[in-house]
Amino acid sequence: MTIIIDQPQLQLGTQAEEGHVTTTAQKDIGLDGGFFVPQTNSYGNNFRDYNAESHRQKGVEEFYKTNHINQTYDYVKRMRAEYEKLNKVEMSIWECCELLNNVVDDSDPDIEEPQIEHLLQTAEAIRKDHPNEDWLHLTALVHDLGKVLLHPSFGELPQWAVVGDTFPVGCAFDASIVHHKYFKENPDYNNPAYNTKYGVYSEDCGLNNVMMSWGHDDYMYMVAKENGTTLPSAGLFIIRYHSFYALHRAGAYKHLMNEEDRENLKWLKVFNKYDLYSKSKERVNIEKVKPYYLSLIDKYFPAKLKW
Repeated sequence: MTIIIDQPQLQLGTQAEEGHVTTTAQKDIGLDGGFFVPQTNSYGNNFRDYNAESHRQKGVEEFYKTNHINQTYDYVKRMRAEYEKLNKVEMSIWECCELLNNVVDDSDPDIEEPQIEHLLQTAEAIRKDHPNEDWLHLTALVHDLGKVLLHPSFGELPQWAVVGDTFPVGCAFDASIVHHKYFKENPDYNNPAYNTKYGVYSEDCGLNNVMMSWGHDDYMYMVAKENGTTLPSAGLFIIRYHSFYALHRAGAYKHLMNEEDRENLKWLKVFNKYDLYSKSKERVNIEKVKPYYLSLIDKYFPAKLKW
């Protein structure tokens, strides 16, 4: 199936030079740049406070209860086998962005704006602080595009199978995972093959060999990789693990990482600040920034992708 979305013809201008993870950026990777980290979210609560009273709190907790009960090792294997076929839709990156206009993430306690707003807020905040890392700007734009799994063309999966924090399956569920208590109802919780520190994995095996809970992160990683994106390894790592908060916020599961993972994690920690704290009610002028992001899409992705 092909989804066709009419778009005005835009003059893109000259493309930037070929993007790379520069030595200078690597030295500056720990710097905050000029980005201001707000103290509270749009509701006046701390970011990622899953116990704060708000009109979203109850729904978010119910979401995680369902997610934690159903994300089993066997379920993830089935979903990966189904979606790695990439036979649902053929469309461009920007067409996918526009499909997210009506998607609101039920797992997020900090925002209820359409997802395209979040993508551009994140990308523009990074662009301001890291102007020479165009691959990182584009990674921010595409990192949540896997949420199109909620769309009927992709099977209209339930929110618990698309969004929320991700975590490894096939080994013990770490206590740092949000609403961990609900894992007690997951069939893998008492399965000796899956409930130990290493489970089916081994020390330093590399996250590429670890199955993560199924959702938009892993799906978008598949789409990007199999369609031949030229984003660097760090960009693909960010796409695949940006919701893996147990790792990049709590330091869990480091025993499964290899050296490449450890290097890429540095960039994920840079990205995460913008992903989390750029969420606000302030809108980005989409038409104003669109030409720039179309030029990056043309640089790093084919014109049409299989999804």
